[in-house]
Amino acid sequence: MNHPIYRVESFEITGQYQLRVRFDDQTEQTIDFQPVLAGEVYGQLRDLKLFNQVKLDPEVHTLVWPNGADFDPATLHDWPDQVEAMTARAKSWESVPV
Repeated sequence: MNHPIYRVESFEITGQYQLRVRFDDQTEQTIDFQPVLAGEVYGQLRDLKLFNQVKLDPEVHTLVWPNGADFDPATLHDWPDQVEAMTARAKSWESVPV
């Protein structure tokens, strides 16, 4: 299956757990990550100090955090189409015993 490859060009923190992300096709998404911050890796990003340490990885062109969390640029690009599934997945992560 072929699908477009997107690269994150830049981002801006616009609120708590919210980023405006600009892609190489000149589109932007404003993403509220709060609904998907669950589980072993993404749950750590509920710490706003950690969340705000987000960086743009120059090699893979996506958002990364110091704890190893990242998101596929295609998922970020298509966030409106992905958010429902991502939120459902995050809820299932919360129910898994640690």
